Order: sequence, then C-alpha cells, then structure tokens
Amino acid sequence: MRSVGNWVYLWIACLVMMLSGCDSRAGNPAPPRIDTAAELPKKTSTITVPLTIDISGLESKLNNSVPQRLWAINQHERKCIPAQRVTVCAVHKTKCKGDACKNVPCKIGFKKTKITPDVACTIVGQVTRGRIRLGGEGDVLMLTMPVSAVISARDVGGIIKRETANASADVRARVRIMLSDNWAPRAKVDIAYDWREPPGINFLGQRIRFVRKADAELAKVIAGLERDLTAEIGRVQTRAIVEGAWREGFATILLNRERPPAWMRVTPRKLDWNGYRIEGRKLTMTLSAEALTETFIGDEPERPQPTPLPKQSKMSGNHGLRFHIPVLADYSQLEPVILRALKKLAAKGISLDRIGPVQVEFKKVTVYPTENGRIAVGVEASADVIRSPLKGTNGVVWLSAKPFNEANSQLVNFRDLKIAGRTDREAVNLLFALFEDPEVIAEISKALTTDFNKDYAKVVEAAKKAIAMRQEGDFLLSAEVDEIGHGTVIATGQGLFLPVEVKGKANIRYNPGSKR
Repeated sequence: MRSVGNWVYLWIACLVMMLSGCDSRAGNPAPPRIDTAAELPKKTSTITVPLTIDISGLESKLNNSVPQRLWAINQHERKCIPAQRVTVCAVHKTKCKGDACKNVPCKIGFKKTKITPDVACTIVGQVTRGRIRLGGEGDVLMLTMPVSAVISARDVGGIIKRETANASADVRARVRIMLSDNWAPRAKVDIAYDWREPPGINFLGQRIRFVRKADAELAKVIAGLERDLTAEIGRVQTRAIVEGAWREGFATILLNRERPPAWMRVTPRKLDWNGYRIEGRKLTMTLSAEALTETFIGDEPERPQPTPLPKQSKMSGNHGLRFHIPVLADYSQLEPVILRALKKLAAKGISLDRIGPVQVEFKKVTVYPTENGRIAVGVEASADVIRSPLKGTNGVVWLSAKPFNEANSQLVNFRDLKIAGRTDREAVNLLFALFEDPEVIAEISKALTTDFNKDYAKVVEAAKKAIAMRQEGDFLLSAEVDEIGHGTVIATGQGLFLPVEVKGKANIRYNPGSKR
C-alpha cells in the first residue's frame, strides 16, 4: 500500500509539473545579497613610553661648573677662645662653676670673675672639593661631593705661632625629579652634609672650633650647588624627547599582507607621567600614552595626523595594547567543497521519502552573505524519478544557514540550514523534496563546516612579527603579545569573519643614534 501511495503522490506531483511545463526551471527566489564590510571595534590601548637618558653628561657639567676651591679665609678673630669665668662667693671666696654653685653656702651672694682673657688669633684656610659623582637607585638621584678643609690658627694669644687642623665632610644630595605641565623637568633637592672631624685645634686644654665659620661659608656653596643642579636638570631636553615620542605614536602598521590585508592605526589621545627609575647613570622616565587602536581590512588607511603635545592627563586605566586582527574565509572557497560532497552523494544514489530513488545531477553551488547574519547557498541541480516516464525537473534551490562557533574555537559550523523562502509549488516540486531530505541537508552542513585554524595561526603570526619591532627616527616601536582570543563568527560582505582580539604590551623607546 505504501508503494502505491508513493506513486499516487508522484503522479500528482508530475501532473502539476506537466501543467506548468515539467521541464521548466524550478526553484525559489534568491535571498538578497548583502555587501556589509567587516567592522572591527575600536579599542582603547595604553602604550608605555620609557625614555632613557644618560645622566653622565650631567655629572660632567656639574664638575665643570663648581670650582675646585669652594672658599678661602684669612681673617683675624678677636675671640678665638672667649674669656673663661668662674663664679665666686663674695664672703668665702669660694670658687665654683655652674650647678656646683648651688651646693655652696653663700649668705651675701655670688659674682663672676674673669680668670683668663679673650684669646685672639688669625684664621687662615680653605675648603676644596673632590669629584662630584652622580648615581642613584629607584626614584632617587644621589649626588655626592667630598669636601676637605685645611684650617690654621695663627698667633694664638701670642703664644702659639701656628696650629693647623684637617677635616673632611661629604655633601650629599637626594634629588627627586618631577615634570611640570609643559613636560620640563624640575628637581626637588634635599642636601645635607656632616664633618667626619669638625675643623678646630686644641689650645691650653680648650678646643678652638671653626665649624660655625666653615658651615657659614659652605652653606653658600651648597646653595649654589642646589641652584646649579636644578638648572642642569632643567636643561635636559625632556620636552623635545616627549614630543618626538608623541609624534611617532601616530602610526599605521601593516598587520597582514594578504588574505586579508589588514592594518592597525594608532592614534594617541592622552599622555601621563608615571615617574622614573634610576639605575647607575641611566635615568628612565616612564610615560603612558592612551591611544585609539583601529583595525582596517583592505587598503592602507590614511595615516593619522599628529596633534600638538598635550598636557599631562590622568589615564582611565592601564589596559595595555588591545586591538583586533581579522581572519576571513572567502565564500568562494566553500562552493567547490559543497559541490564535491553533493556529487559524491549523488554517485551513491539518493532515495526520497514517498518518492523513491531519484537520479540527481548537481551542477553548480553559489554561496554569499544574506540578511540576519545568515549565508545563502544556491544549488543548481536536475532530478529525475527513476522508473518514471515523466520528465524530471531542473533549477536552482536556495537555502540559508546561520554560522556559529564556540567561544575561542576556530571550528565554524552551520545551524538551521533550510530552504530560503517557498513558492506555491513546494508541495509538488521534486527539487524541494530533494533539498529537504535529511541526508542531503546533512551533507551540505558537513561541507559548510569551516576550520579557521590554519589561517588563524598564519594571521596571528604575521601580526606578531609586524608589531615586534619598528624603528621610526630616534624611536623604537615594539610590542609583545600576551593573550589572544576571539569571539563568534560573523557573515560579512567580505567573507566569513572571525574577529581575533590581541592583548599585550607596547612601548615606544627613545633610541637615539639607531636609525635604520
């Protein structure tokens, strides 16, 4: 009974086809083609800008500007040693000093009596410096200047003709550097020193100290040194260096030459000062540039025009380098794969439910993007029912499917594969029955499956090489990739598009004298 029912269905179908011309071309309208380009999202990136400056020249300039002899003195002092006095009880003539007088009974009172006169002398001497050295660690620039004093006391009280004393000290400066709003360096200097042996001589059991005199003169030298140090740091051309780095940050970088050609355009927007580090005689300032990173497919985009160097501006966060690279699969690559699979299926033989065995010839496959994120698949075929005297049908049937992939998977499958649109002839159209057959649908779905793995690896490797190192004038642009991930596949006018997101670190390093 079932075979009779099938033949009844077949005769009805063929009767309808005969009325309209059984050899006429059958099918359904082609879905609309879209030409939407792949749009890659714009990303905000943070690019580190380390600017290393050799400060050994600063050390030389300071040594040239500060004289070897810091100061000299030849001065008569009326009171090299002030007169010595004791306190005496007016009745008992008891002598005492200081607190000891509290324990001496004295009804009338005490008075002070001079027992030695003021001792005069002439102070002669000079203070010289050794080599000024710069160094440092962390965020502190250290300056060290050794100081030596040779001071003599002559004609001390007419008794000692000459007595000489030697002393030394280290002047130490802790310098912290800041940048003003216009990117000029400013130095905050904290200077201190101490005498390892304060200058002075021993005379008649007393110590004649010259510390106050030496300190007063040395204070003037220290103040001058602080001015010179601040001025020399201010002469470092940080603004020019920062401007150069800012200017070179506006760039277009070729990420991939072909399949597809892709470019990254970098447009800096903000710049922030992140402090500095000192290692020996190298001072490395660290800036952070916030930039817009865009990816373009096809021709090289217009290079962004550098804007004037902005004032310091706080960043919204340290994102590191973030951009997309495109991996595209051309639809034309899918067409021969689907056609081969269908021809192989036809060679095995196809039997349709309620119709029976059919002879099918698959002639052509067309694939392109259509609406709602789907792709259209058009298959031109002719089909004849075996053991039927009626003519078969010939035409193009259009299907549509939705591409999808799991997160971070390069394997793309297609779901919801179905005939795209119907005609009022679908109940009797042999081709519609053919393309609703589960085995035919499964074969097309299998052939549509796309593995991006090979292209993915190639494009990612090309992008890594493109951003690894690039010399621009005195600046070296480089980046490292830390993390790679991708989202879901999208059907675009340019092909099946897999957006790959790249995260990493990028910097622009000041590298004078290394132009290539």
